[in-house]
Amino acid sequence: MKELKKALDICLKGKAADKALVRFKAQIKKWRLPMPPVPPLVLDFGLGEFDKTGLIEYWIANEGRAGYCGKYLFVFDGQTCPMHRHKTKHETFFIVQGRVRMCSGARNWIMKPGDVFPVPRWTYHSFTGRGPALLLEVSTPCEVDDNYFENRAIPIGGNYRRAWRR
Repeated sequence: MKELKKALDICLKGKAADKALVRFKAQIKKWRLPMPPVPPLVLDFGLGEFDKTGLIEYWIANEGRAGYCGKYLFVFDGQTCPMHRHKTKHETFFIVQGRVRMCSGARNWIMKPGDVFPVPRWTYHSFTGRGPALLLEVSTPCEVDDNYFENRAIPIGGNYRRAWRR
């Protein structure tokens, strides 16, 4: 619960978040997919440019003691989850709907429904919607401070925490 509260504290709020959720819910309805009964996280990574850099997350489970996490990640067409890595988290992405351009290391490729991509710890990765897209992330537990963004202007995660302590 502590990590979910941290995530909710850094979410986009107000009219911009409401507008994004209306668009998101319309797309999910079009796909005829149910979403879990949890609060959605509308994230712009502190950059103030949600349509370019952002995503919507639904935390299905984040079970630290049991050792697993499951989330839905949604991006709009052209929207990017920025390049980042995790010191402790291992992730596997499964494309549920739509297509994304996945970047990891020097590789860039298009993923489509049914494709799976595991991301080992400390591996840089990002993805961009090629049209609206929904991914399922299955991973080790999520910790907000275990995100290390390549873009140092992003004021959240491990880079920010470390800089703040100096």
